[in-house]
Amino acid sequence: MRPEALKGHLDALILAVVSSGPLHGYAIIEELKQRSGGTLALPEGTVYPALHRLEAAGLLASSWAEKARRRRVYRLTAKGRRELGVRRGEWREFSTVVEAVLA
Repeated sequence: MRPEALKGHLDALILAVVSSGPLHGYAIIEELKQRSGGTLALPEGTVYPALHRLEAAGLLASSWAEKARRRRVYRLTAKGRRELGVRRGEWREFSTVVEAVLA
């Protein structure tokens, strides 16, 4: 997959992964990789800035959790859940239009 294909969609993908429950950054990276069958093997330098941006926008909230080691855990906020719904709708519309044109 071309890296430019991901532009504009990373935030929605992260929101979708975190909607399943709170996760720390590395777990988000691994979940993206697993759900995409390995296609989305994204580096930390791509995902962590997006997490910080989503938190600054109020779409994610984070807190420190300590188990074996201290990690920042991200969860979806109510605003983030609404935004994910909007993004899913936009994606459905976009993918339908592109499929109609490319088919």
